[in-house]
Amino acid sequence: MAFIDTPKDPEFFEANRAPAGHVPNFVKTFAARQAVYDAWKQLNGAIKESMDLRRYELATLAAATALKSSYCCLAHGQVLADKFYTSEEVVALVDEPPNDPVDQAVMAFARKVALAADTVTQADVDALKAVGLTDDDVLDVALAAAARAFFSKTLDATGTQPDSAFNGLPDGLRKALTVGRPIYSG
Repeated sequence: MAFIDTPKDPEFFEANRAPAGHVPNFVKTFAARQAVYDAWKQLNGAIKESMDLRRYELATLAAATALKSSYCCLAHGQVLADKFYTSEEVVALVDEPPNDPVDQAVMAFARKVALAADTVTQADVDALKAVGLTDDDVLDVALAAAARAFFSKTLDATGTQPDSAFNGLPDGLRKALTVGRPIYSG
């Protein structure tokens, strides 16, 4: 499940149980650094709160696929499939840009931030503005992608595998969103 052993903290686990009832593997990983996890929840919540949920999820999925983070792709791809798209449409988003020019620009920018933020130029920001994003919108996408890099890299660096609950996703969706580490099978 992970390369590192972390404390078994029933109180922390119970306080961070997933809505579906299980304790996510990432919660178990962060049990050793609960203050970091609390700070992550606060940071991520602040970023998410300032954005349209669909745009947040698209930017997050784009960053997660670029980083080859199965855990984050599965979690955020599931949200997109549950709330905004069909499973087949989410599968397509993994490899193909969406038809909407705003969504295309957001996803391309989020990928670039996740992989090579030092190469972002004024032209990249201007491309977002050309499709209607404001400076605040651009900052939101950058924040979502950069925050995803922190979380995804932490999980992958510790060997934290996606929860076995993701095995319940439709087969095609599960396979498309498993872009890195395999789903935990224990």
